Amino acid sequence: MQTVETSPFRSYQGGYFKTLIAPEQTNNALALLEITLPKGAEPPPHIHNNEDEAFYIVDGEISLRIADKVTVLKPGDAMFAPRKVPHSFEILTERATIMNLITPGTLWNFFMEFSQPLSVLPEKIQAPGPPPIEILQALQSVMVNKYQLDFVNS
Repeated sequence: MQTVETSPFRSYQGGYFKTLIAPEQTNNALALLEITLPKGAEPPPHIHNNEDEAFYIVDGEISLRIADKVTVLKPGDAMFAPRKVPHSFEILTERATIMNLITPGTLWNFFMEFSQPLSVLPEKIQAPGPPPIEILQALQSVMVNKYQLDFVNS
């Protein structure tokens, strides 16, 4: 295991992330995260009503769906997902590291709210199993009511 002193890393969905640019550094204009997730930890198809997102692949491969267009992204590839347009992604490799630009930066608070600080980076990451239904309902309620995300059928 790699020890990280005063770690900027936080555990999230079986993987981890670090904040590269926090919204308070930009007067909430944007937030930039580097997220490493295992295959199977992807969010369901959804719509951001308030944020645009951009994805840049650092490592691994993902299949990104924006509206009806599906694009496979490999390291060095980037794609923009505008607000109010359904999108989702599937991790095609065992794990993927993605730089995620969120504008404005308010949604960064969701990641902070649903993660925990890490002092050690895990050697192996894996998707968590489904949470209990009451946790899932609470999570969905926060995403819909506080962060104005809408979930869509795939």
